[in-house]
Amino acid sequence: MTTETKARPAAAEPPLPKPVPQARQSRPARLLQAARSALAFALKAPMTLGFVVLLLGIALVTRTTGTDIDDTLLRRVGTGAAALADGRWWTPVTYTFWCVSPTALLATVVLALVLLAPAEHRLGRAATAGLFALCQIGGALAGAGLIELGSRGGDLWLSDARTDVGVGPSVGIVGVGLALSATLTALWRRRLRLVLITGALLFPLYDGWGHDVMLLCGAVIGLLAGVLVWGRARRRRERGPSPTAPDIGDADTGDTDTGEAADGPDAGASRGLDGGRLRRVNITSHAETRVLVALFVAATALGSLLAWLSNSTSGPLALYNELFVGQGPSASDIATTCAGAAATASECLQIRAEDLLAGSPAALVLFVPALLLLIVAEGLRRGRRIAWGAALVLEAGFAVVIWRYTAYIVLPTLDASAPDATELHRFVIRYSVLLAVIPAVAIVVLLLTRGHFNVRAPRWTLLKLAGVAALTFVVAGACYIKFGYDASDQFTPEPTFGQVVADFPKRLLPPAYLGPLNVPDAAFIPEGGVAKALYEYTGPVFWVITLGGLLLSFWRSTAKTKEGAETDAGNLLAEYGGSTLSYMTTWPGHAYWISADGTAAVAYRVIGNIALTTGGPYGEPAARAAAVGAFAEYCDGEGWSPCFYSVTAPAKEAADALGWSSVQVAEDTVLSLPGLEFKGKKWQDVRTALNKASRADITAQWYTFPTAPLAIQEQIRALSEEWVADKGLPEMGFTLGGLDELDDPLVRCLVAVDGKGRLHGVTSWLPSFEQAAPVGWTLDFMRRSADGFSGVMEFLIASAALGFQQEGARFMSLSGAPLARVDRGSQPEGLQRFLDVAGRAMEPVYGFRSLLAFKAKFQPEYQPMYMLYPDPATLPAIGNAIGRAYLPHTTPGQLIRLSRKLVG
Repeated sequence: MTTETKARPAAAEPPLPKPVPQARQSRPARLLQAARSALAFALKAPMTLGFVVLLLGIALVTRTTGTDIDDTLLRRVGTGAAALADGRWWTPVTYTFWCVSPTALLATVVLALVLLAPAEHRLGRAATAGLFALCQIGGALAGAGLIELGSRGGDLWLSDARTDVGVGPSVGIVGVGLALSATLTALWRRRLRLVLITGALLFPLYDGWGHDVMLLCGAVIGLLAGVLVWGRARRRRERGPSPTAPDIGDADTGDTDTGEAADGPDAGASRGLDGGRLRRVNITSHAETRVLVALFVAATALGSLLAWLSNSTSGPLALYNELFVGQGPSASDIATTCAGAAATASECLQIRAEDLLAGSPAALVLFVPALLLLIVAEGLRRGRRIAWGAALVLEAGFAVVIWRYTAYIVLPTLDASAPDATELHRFVIRYSVLLAVIPAVAIVVLLLTRGHFNVRAPRWTLLKLAGVAALTFVVAGACYIKFGYDASDQFTPEPTFGQVVADFPKRLLPPAYLGPLNVPDAAFIPEGGVAKALYEYTGPVFWVITLGGLLLSFWRSTAKTKEGAETDAGNLLAEYGGSTLSYMTTWPGHAYWISADGTAAVAYRVIGNIALTTGGPYGEPAARAAAVGAFAEYCDGEGWSPCFYSVTAPAKEAADALGWSSVQVAEDTVLSLPGLEFKGKKWQDVRTALNKASRADITAQWYTFPTAPLAIQEQIRALSEEWVADKGLPEMGFTLGGLDELDDPLVRCLVAVDGKGRLHGVTSWLPSFEQAAPVGWTLDFMRRSADGFSGVMEFLIASAALGFQQEGARFMSLSGAPLARVDRGSQPEGLQRFLDVAGRAMEPVYGFRSLLAFKAKFQPEYQPMYMLYPDPATLPAIGNAIGRAYLPHTTPGQLIRLSRKLVG
């Protein structure tokens, strides 16, 4: 209930909603419920379930669950260009039901459950089956045709791929997934397509088998089918009028329209409220541009990692794997290089050094380029300007390295006397140009999207990162040079001091970069223990510290509150108020956002990458709805994802107009004070508590904690410590105050004290203001003595209600009960069901549902409190942020005890 709510005249009371059942389920009951949920999911996608069972059954029968598929069976059921040319016409069908390895089988099952099951539910069983067959068979035929054409055209890669025989239903599954994307909202449509299309491109380029080419063809077929069939229908629906979000255009935002913005309310672009109208704020497009650029920058590293994981050299770009993920030389390479050469020859020393590095912890240095690309991509995803600059430098550097590697390493090693030397030379040039085009295009993309990467890290963060990297370089170099020269007799041949100094930078570079950068070959290799330790650990230590610092600098989020914002927020709170929780925004740990016109404020804290608010916007009532979209736009500029937590219905309505998601996280319980009387049977428990306190000579006394007598203060502290010690569990924070929040002259404490001055219970009450005067109060801190009289809380709350009523307050809130809600007759789904389960699981520990049932004694008005978020993909990060906000000082021992209570 907000402070602007007017008192209601006395009227016949509606029947009270029934609290959600509080009884905790036994472990067998929970397992049974989980089994029922899994069965219900399976029944919604019987075709997918049957297909998975069929795959597993065939694998069991043919004994391919633990080993790779037998070559004879593979040739019989697998498909490819050569297989079709040889007349095995049935293989485009039979290759569907086998997987090449146990790992592929597991990945296929997961892929089927993730893509086929939602498609079956959304598109229908017949459409999904038809799409799968079209993409699976069509992808095989199109892929085989493409390979045949490329082979006849003389392409060495496709000539080699012609004889490949592949199996696996991933071709059809990916095609169905891309067709499914056409029915989704713009946010999920873009993301699903990004993942699937990127994978479909990387597999043929870096893995390079014939089945990968078929995968790409099946993906194209599915994408076209989805766009032509379901995409048109979706666009027709979205062009229709929207009752909640009329499309008014982008005139106020200045953001570049990415083409998806015109998709209507499902486009995922937020809309802010402007003078009662909705203006489009292209927030999602802004954030999605970052994701697109980050994925593109990471693609080089992802592709080379894919080739390394698959141990494949078939892809046309696998030739350059060692530029990004080195694998070290083979034994035959070493034997060939060192045969007939002296033991100290530079070529032999170099390849032996590479072998030593690849088989030791120093192998981490081989992965540095890929790791660096992935870390920079993470910074781009978060909108960091420093990551944009680093990506620009890296891409330019990679373009130069690729050119030099081709010119000075690859081409000189080609055998000019080989029969296909000319075609091999053309092959290398062709795909070298293709690989060099990737960083060139990335540079263009980065330059065009520069305005999307404007999140600057605090200066001290950059200085600290530079200082840590420089100090690590100096310390690692000093240790390597000093101890390496002292143990010079453990190297072969024994180096001079100058050679040890010159060798240190080589320990920080991947071996594949030494040639293109014209770094001299290795002058010596280690033989003894100290020498090997220095040789193998210097590079990893330096890079672990440097890369870790770089990643932390991207992760670190600092909420920057403008000077005077806290004062302005406090003035708005005092003048206009907000929700029943708004006074909690004065607690320490908040940053404050003030609207441009100074009429609304939002209190938030940044945890991870989430800007988590405490309640909704407050300030002038007419400005609160617009503040939802404006604050989200501000967060997007800072690289955060907003999450409004414990907000009321008006804020939810504003978020609904923006196309956000919401879920109920608590239940507020509000009493209207004018005309309140504890008469009738339903107030029996409250009257009993009041009478019992009177007979026991217990009185309710008002204090503020800072001015309370020392004896009262100490007893309140003792009650609180007793509560924490008794549970042995972490005391929660965030929207649940403790002793620190009690120590506030504007927070009132009502204590139950007997004739001997002994404290039986205490409650604290937070004010809700209008025109600088409290018009309502919210219950926060509650503690009762273990040996105090029963009914002390009923006594204190009833006494507070009567006292506030006499003062002229309009309402009293018993505050929200987290993870508890009343049963309004609707069937919970998805996240709401998960939160209900979590609430039941935590009931024995924190008793939120018991608390809600207790508050029902006061016949309150139930008002749901919601969590609002624009991007469902951030739910894991939001969950982490909320957990850290509620349990900021949890010890490992408390976590262990908490887990035992939850499981036990």
